[in-house]
Amino acid sequence: MSNYVAKNNASESEATPKRRRKLWLASGVAGLTGVVSIAAVGVATGAGAVGTDGLRWSTAQQVSRDGDQPAATPAAPAGKKGAPGQADRGDERNGEHRGDERNGDNRGADRRMPVPPPEGKDVPCDSDKLIQALIFANENHGGVLNLAKGCTYKLTRSGVGDDRTGSNGLPVITEDVVLKGHDTTITRDATAAEFRILNVGRGGNLTVKGLTIKNGQTRALPINNETPEAVWSRFSNSVEATKAAEAKKEYLPLLQATPKGIALKAKADSAPSTLVDPLSNDGGGVLVQPGGSASFEETHIVANQAGGVGGGLANFGKASLHHTTVADNTAFLYGGGIFNAGVLRVGESRVLNNDAIIGGGGVANGAAFIFRRDIDGGTALIEKAEITGNEALGFGGGLLDIQGNTTVKYTKITGNTAVLAGAGVTAAGDDSTVELAHAEVAKNTTAGVGGGLALGFRAIANVTESKIVENKAGFFGGGVFNGTGEATFRHSEISGNRAVGPLGVGGGIFTVAGVIDLEKTKVAHNFATLTAGGVFSFLGEVNVDDKSAITANKPTNCAGTFTPIPNCFG
Repeated sequence: MSNYVAKNNASESEATPKRRRKLWLASGVAGLTGVVSIAAVGVATGAGAVGTDGLRWSTAQQVSRDGDQPAATPAAPAGKKGAPGQADRGDERNGEHRGDERNGDNRGADRRMPVPPPEGKDVPCDSDKLIQALIFANENHGGVLNLAKGCTYKLTRSGVGDDRTGSNGLPVITEDVVLKGHDTTITRDATAAEFRILNVGRGGNLTVKGLTIKNGQTRALPINNETPEAVWSRFSNSVEATKAAEAKKEYLPLLQATPKGIALKAKADSAPSTLVDPLSNDGGGVLVQPGGSASFEETHIVANQAGGVGGGLANFGKASLHHTTVADNTAFLYGGGIFNAGVLRVGESRVLNNDAIIGGGGVANGAAFIFRRDIDGGTALIEKAEITGNEALGFGGGLLDIQGNTTVKYTKITGNTAVLAGAGVTAAGDDSTVELAHAEVAKNTTAGVGGGLALGFRAIANVTESKIVENKAGFFGGGVFNGTGEATFRHSEISGNRAVGPLGVGGGIFTVAGVIDLEKTKVAHNFATLTAGGVFSFLGEVNVDDKSAITANKPTNCAGTFTPIPNCFG
């Protein structure tokens, strides 16, 4: 019988929570701060009462070996007493051979056949047994845990985590641990206090296969007056410009000016006691700490909520996802589905219907904070994936890169929405680089600027053999909005995009003061309410080679305030 005191008793099965979808795309951007406040209150109050009595895991607690198979009995070594096949003296179940093998005295062990490594320990459908098994694995250099088929492990209390990363439903992973499931779910009970499901600590290596990780929740981080508009002002003055345009005032000089939030960034960077490591609010479903790693295969990370970054997964170490779905998660700040500040690889996976208040509804590689230093984006590689139906009140509805490096290959980024900018993809900040190859950015919608792709302050985008098609913006850049960044399009297509608002300009491309290079690229069949439907440039540099085509756009193909656009007619 186990002498582990069970305190995490499973309760009755919960009903599947209904999907909370928000209609964030209101007409115009005015009144957004009020929308954010309402959304914040709605999410914060959805957690229920916050409990304080956690489950304290003690490493002194032992785990029952009931049900374990005894080790095979080796033959007595030659020259020793006892018939062949007879067990050595001592309790072999405790590892006692002659000479006390536990203490390394293995006389005669060189003649014994090596014992093959275990295939894993079966864990019954009991949350307490799962906790016990993880404690045992952490204390014994890791292990493979075979979880019960079709089981739901329901967690009702958290263990006491550290002050920095907060409470977790399961013990922090500190060794090499494999969780193997088959139609298996690990979930936080809907009535339980707030805690995430899994936390991979420094030196931990977690492998997950065939699981659903569900309903983790971390406490909301107060954002005070840090609205999405205030944060986006770090990278662009587009909000101020669109408001000026609506008031029939001159707006182009506002777009040209240095973003007003740059001064706030300098203040934040010089502030004391700034943190960039994960906080207790990060990673609603899973947190991977610096120095930790996690791999997910054939897994579902769903319906989790983070009060900070990373609704489904917050990665500060190394993480990879393969044949995995990240869906219906929410983050108060960045990365409704996934947040990355380390090394991230997403292959043949789906990121669906996630929400973020500030930015990166689907995936956020990096974060910008005004009340603390930026968390620079790490390295993210996304291949053969789908990023679909995600939403952000701020910018980067599908994908956001802030001062990181993101590569997207053979991937569809479709049907995402953002209120302010970059419904499909947003890159912002010095050294922010996005590479799109054989990608499709389609049918994304923003009330602001950059329906498909938005480049903020000094960001870079390289687009090769890709399509930016059928996206919509309420103001500038139905397909592409470029503030002061640089973008190169090779063998690509920018078509069927629309700047549909009363003051819509640049149906295909709108560039303020950055650089746009078109090489063997087609800009066609785009529409804007005002000139131009194809490409509009204020002070930007637009280079068009003779193998590119800007054609069939309405009301005109091109318009440049100061410099004509080469190889563009009508």
